[in-house]
Amino acid sequence: MPNCMTLKKSNCKNCYKCIRHCPVKSIRFSGNQAHIIGNECILCGQCFVVCPQDAKQIVDETEKVKVMLQSGARVVVSLAPSFIANYEGVGIKSMRNALKQLGFFDVEETAVGATFVKSEYERILKEDNKDILISSCCHSVNLLIQKYFPNELQYLADVVSPMQAHGLDLKKRYPDAKVVFIGPCVAKKDEAEHYEGIIDAVLTFEELTAWLNDEGIELTQEILKNEQSRARLFPTTGGILKTMQEREEKYTYMAIDGVENCIAALKDIESGKIHNCFIEMSACIGSCIGGPVMEKYHRSPVKDFMAVSRFAGKEDFDVAQPDTVSLKKSFEFIERRSQNPSDDEINNILRQMGKFKPSDELNCGSCGYNTCREKAIAIYQGKAEISMCLPFLKDKAESFSDTIVKNTPNGLIVLNENLEVQQINAAARKIMNIRRASDILGDQVVRILDPAVFLEVLRTGRGVSDKRVYLAEYQRYVEQTVVYDKDYHLLICIMRDVTDEENEREKKESISRQTVEIADNVVDKQMRIVQEIASLLGETAAETKIALSKLKESISDE
Repeated sequence: MPNCMTLKKSNCKNCYKCIRHCPVKSIRFSGNQAHIIGNECILCGQCFVVCPQDAKQIVDETEKVKVMLQSGARVVVSLAPSFIANYEGVGIKSMRNALKQLGFFDVEETAVGATFVKSEYERILKEDNKDILISSCCHSVNLLIQKYFPNELQYLADVVSPMQAHGLDLKKRYPDAKVVFIGPCVAKKDEAEHYEGIIDAVLTFEELTAWLNDEGIELTQEILKNEQSRARLFPTTGGILKTMQEREEKYTYMAIDGVENCIAALKDIESGKIHNCFIEMSACIGSCIGGPVMEKYHRSPVKDFMAVSRFAGKEDFDVAQPDTVSLKKSFEFIERRSQNPSDDEINNILRQMGKFKPSDELNCGSCGYNTCREKAIAIYQGKAEISMCLPFLKDKAESFSDTIVKNTPNGLIVLNENLEVQQINAAARKIMNIRRASDILGDQVVRILDPAVFLEVLRTGRGVSDKRVYLAEYQRYVEQTVVYDKDYHLLICIMRDVTDEENEREKKESISRQTVEIADNVVDKQMRIVQEIASLLGETAAETKIALSKLKESISDE
């Protein structure tokens, strides 16, 4: 990961906004988190701009600068000319006063260094007989060529950026000074770190604003016109071209902004179709006034352009041009470590994504990649996961849920809050003798069921579970469970057909009743027999008693 960008844990899940906007796809996903691939990133800052969770953060060097100030060293600011767009109505004098209150020794405009750079471009075009010359002011463009178009390094101007040119000039005039650049760019932090000894720290306008607010320092409204300040146009698209006084007839001069446009131009150059031209390239649309910090917190391209244009003069700064050698800068090829898969490996990954034929490759871009094949390559390189393919996940989820819905033995009916049937499965249609789902979809549920239970659940928000109901029209018993999904505003009714169970229960109850009746009849009959026997026994006993009494009397008389 680049040292000037950090990532924080966040709700980074199924978004892929950063990869969609990353022009070189230098982001990988792991554990539901986005990670910047350092040796592929060109530090354009688009992931920082578009991230809805603020997961990408620019490393804040405010404390580093404060330590410099506390050390007692002379710390001089090189202030990017785009400041006039970021701080509306505030000129260089007001900025100098505010920054001196923070403890800085002095403040100068980076546009001074821009004057050196544009003059060197003019000299190269006039004297060095270059076929193509590409401006090297934008560090992101430089990284793009170094990492992705190494064959075009020969066309990249071997000239320091305005920030570096000004830094070198300041350190020449103040040998012991520390130089801090302040601007709207993320990439400048990396440039300062990579080319040591020129710029000691880089702050963004956002960091400066926060620091001023913490110290309670307010910027005063004042702009003093200075005609010797044409290089203030540098932060606008075509700003370099506007400052160049001398143009060679054999060259076509053009300005290109936006990484995608720069990539297209570099591909044209790579094809050998482009000759005899000077190309001013800026990674940001609108150039530096459209830088990532400006774009995220201060997006006013027309107003910003007008502010810069009005602030700039018509002549160059009155400065002495340094010698050519001191403005030289070399660019090396930066190798990317990712390897490309073979066609067979790509096709195998595509099949895992459910892409079995070209028509399956929707190239919808929801995963962040332009095509399904690009996504397959990213999976091979460990930058992406199969689960990032949303159509694949959607089809898989729908197939899984459809399989469950279609094959469950329970009837399933889904209603909206207007009690209109949205979905009905085969089991439910069988229960209610409905031939086709289309016969009822979109109609009121009252056509097929008593809506009372649904109205009650909708009113109370409380579901009903396993309520046994007799559907007289269909001569079926069901156990109804009705659930209200408040998030999706749906009523879900699950019906278990218990007709056979109910019939079996009634049959058992009938047998039980018959058994009880038989038992009662047997008991009654037995009781009658007992009573009859008892009656007979009673008569016999009485007769015996009379006979014995007479016999006893007879014996007694004798």
